[in-house]
Amino acid sequence: MRIKKRIFIGLLALSLLFLIIVLLLGWYLVVNPSSFFNRMLLFLGLITLAALFLVIALGIVSIILIILQGRSQPLFQHLGLLAINILFPIALVLGKRFGIKKDTIKASFIELNNQIVRIQGLIVKPEKILLLAPHCLQWSGCPHKITIDIYNCRRCGRCCIDSLHSVAEKYGTRLAVATGGTLARQFVKKYKPEAVVAIACERDLTSGIRDTQPLPVLGVLNQRPNGPCLNTQVNLNQVEKAIQHFMYGKNVSFNQSQNTEYKVSSGM
Repeated sequence: MRIKKRIFIGLLALSLLFLIIVLLLGWYLVVNPSSFFNRMLLFLGLITLAALFLVIALGIVSIILIILQGRSQPLFQHLGLLAINILFPIALVLGKRFGIKKDTIKASFIELNNQIVRIQGLIVKPEKILLLAPHCLQWSGCPHKITIDIYNCRRCGRCCIDSLHSVAEKYGTRLAVATGGTLARQFVKKYKPEAVVAIACERDLTSGIRDTQPLPVLGVLNQRPNGPCLNTQVNLNQVEKAIQHFMYGKNVSFNQSQNTEYKVSSGM
């Protein structure tokens, strides 16, 4: 099922409520001090928390306005990203308390990120788009290492790496395969793209999106019929639509739940 971005937004709001409670507790301690020194420390801490609360509140409001208005402004976007980065750890903890799985929260975050990126309406040249894929998409029995050189792929069709080559060639984008977040960041640093279409699991996509901000990243969740990190698959239709969005700035539908469209040979 498609994960709703409202889950993550709701957890952000709940995190903000948590900060409000902390502020109220701090205020209570300030007006009921045990000593002048403690009062000064609490007062300074309360001012800091109040300023942080104001920034976060403006950030959440900015996110909501971006979504409702369907357009992005740099100030709103920066405030929204700041609020997300500050509240993200709190949202994970609160989500766990309410029985929401981490992957569900992270998938909701990815949906929210994708919508914010799409609303920006960026137009990017295909050669400035990096198609970044995880190595777990490669057939586990393949002897050819493609993380160093993607062109070591023999295009046998046993996995979707062949299809990703075809997509990259079709649109003229750069394709890279990474073994993890560290190598993925190195590819971003090396190629200096203006936009990224990233394929990964919830954990890697979330960390990658946050690590590369404010670089626009459209995330496509991989599919794991054999479990995590083993012969995973990807919805090529969504990969193409993400590339098309960056190239043409069109409001292309980006439903993560559509069926995977590549085919593999019977030798897999």
